[in-house]
Amino acid sequence: ALEVSEAGLALRLFPRQQEGGHELQPGEQKTHVFTLAVGRDPVTEAPLDWARAPLVARATPEQYCGSGAVPYLQPSTVDPHPGYLALVASAIEGEDCFEQKREIVDEYGWRNFGDMYADHERAYYRGPAPIISHYNNQYDALAGLARQFMRSGDDRWWMQLDELAQHVVDIDIYHTAEDKAAYNQGLMWHTTHYVDAGLATHRSYPRAPGVGGGGPAAEHNYNAGLALHYFLTGVPGSRDAAIGLGRWVVEMDDGNRTDLRWLARGDTGVASNTYSPLYHGPGRGAGYSIAALMEAARLSGERPFFDKAEALVRRCIHPADDIEAWELLDIERRWSYTIFLHVLGRYLDEKVERNELDMMYTWARRALIVYARWMAANESPYLDRRAELEFPTETWVVQELWKSEVFTFAARYATPEERSLFLDRAAFFFDYAVEALGREPTRTTTRPMVLLLSRGLMHGYVRCHPEALEAPGGDAHALPGRVPFVPQKVRAKRHAIALAIIGGALAAGGLFWLLI
Repeated sequence: ALEVSEAGLALRLFPRQQEGGHELQPGEQKTHVFTLAVGRDPVTEAPLDWARAPLVARATPEQYCGSGAVPYLQPSTVDPHPGYLALVASAIEGEDCFEQKREIVDEYGWRNFGDMYADHERAYYRGPAPIISHYNNQYDALAGLARQFMRSGDDRWWMQLDELAQHVVDIDIYHTAEDKAAYNQGLMWHTTHYVDAGLATHRSYPRAPGVGGGGPAAEHNYNAGLALHYFLTGVPGSRDAAIGLGRWVVEMDDGNRTDLRWLARGDTGVASNTYSPLYHGPGRGAGYSIAALMEAARLSGERPFFDKAEALVRRCIHPADDIEAWELLDIERRWSYTIFLHVLGRYLDEKVERNELDMMYTWARRALIVYARWMAANESPYLDRRAELEFPTETWVVQELWKSEVFTFAARYATPEERSLFLDRAAFFFDYAVEALGREPTRTTTRPMVLLLSRGLMHGYVRCHPEALEAPGGDAHALPGRVPFVPQKVRAKRHAIALAIIGGALAAGGLFWLLI
């Protein structure tokens, strides 16, 4: 609102004239940008027209891709997969592109603008149409938009990237220090599957039948896109938010920040569990935590972030693992082990860049190869086992690209004799994903499209740059055995039971003494 009085000119970013006021939910903030011109505007004929459509400064795709800021990135003009490019283009072209989807549910206003409409949630929704569901940067939409902008230089990617970055920083991150350490400064989940957002607006858990409560968690933690936005713009808020999400991993795993610290010290395990608080093997919870820590280390230059990432690697995987015991073929519970292995490949790349061909490099390299061999012998497309899936949607088709890139990482770190096997499996899952998704009528819904923006790039890159498959040695270190991890809650429960037994014994002994 604009108000003029004898006292001056007032610009109200949250106008008091709005009936009922404005609700800021706990942890939300809002950044407004406005432009003021005093006198004649010398830039555009219509005053401040330039402020509504500012120029975008950018380098060329060749410069972005050649910088090395994003590994395995090449200009879209040299991508050897036209089918993949056609699918990606539907995110910014046609009636079902991201920008047009905003109009369906009016994704505007100070809280909603910049986010994506989660239209894939229509699949099993049974309420009145349309479902109102918010995406909240799932699978790091920001990073996907940034990568496609860097590959193409197309302004349409940039517009959505810039708007989404501000939305994530302000609304999706839980800005508070007054809640649990597991929640403070964390990233809010997307709206719960297949229900309307309702009064929860951008919070994850609306009041609806069958919907429980909760808050931010390690299985939804993405900061690579925020880091890229900072690299492209220099906006400090994006850098701070990316580092903050790395710090959140450290603090959620710090047992000294919980009420259980009096019964058990040490790590909580909240940063590494997936699907169950008792599972601390390969899964997306630990994978995203490691990835966020590595990004925070890169942005801040602080080694403790990277040290924590290495601790989580040791906690969750070992070359001598009994892989069958993890039950990784249980799709609903364990499918995301491929995300962990993908992050493990990125960790190995980071170790090479740091020139740290040490014991941890050997640990991760051997583990990646052992698991990739198991995958080559056991993995098949998810939809071939459709009956095992609770919600068999088009997203499962795109998830095959995680497997393709895990095999590509394995080919990079395997011996030349084993490389061809892994490259064959990488090509199989890439071709399957692109061809099968092209046949899906719901292929342009938000979740599969976001996954496609980041996954699949690696396969085309190594085809054009086979030298990228040559990794350095450093596989001669002796490794210690795996140390089983026990979460803080389990240790605290054991200690509480032990104390109760001791207390009971002392009480019984005291009673016996009194009787004597």
